[in-house]
Amino acid sequence: MKKNTGQALVVLLVFMVVSIMITTMAVALVIINATAASHVEQGDMAGELARSGAEQALLHLVRDPTYTGTETFSLGGGTITATVSAGNPIIITSRGVQGQFARVTSVSAVFTDTVLTVVSRREVW
Repeated sequence: MKKNTGQALVVLLVFMVVSIMITTMAVALVIINATAASHVEQGDMAGELARSGAEQALLHLVRDPTYTGTETFSLGGGTITATVSAGNPIIITSRGVQGQFARVTSVSAVFTDTVLTVVSRREVW
């Protein structure tokens, strides 16, 4: 009987080591997924900021058809820079920055008589 003493302790230690490894890996996966989700959210917010800047520039053009220039403003913790170029078509470039992420939206519009028509709207990569 003396040969079998301590086997339960060894089995318990192995079980504990394996349990701790599995728990550590699960916690690491949760942290990695949360970080990735946060990055996706910030990228989406930067895209929304860029689109908001383009909409703001379109409103400026509706109110003043001769408007050109660059406007920078903050919204919801991010920064928007919208540039309106003169010409026909009018090109609006809007850059939204949220955290370390930036997205750019480009809008092409034309005036026909006194009506502003958006010809294209796209995200610039």
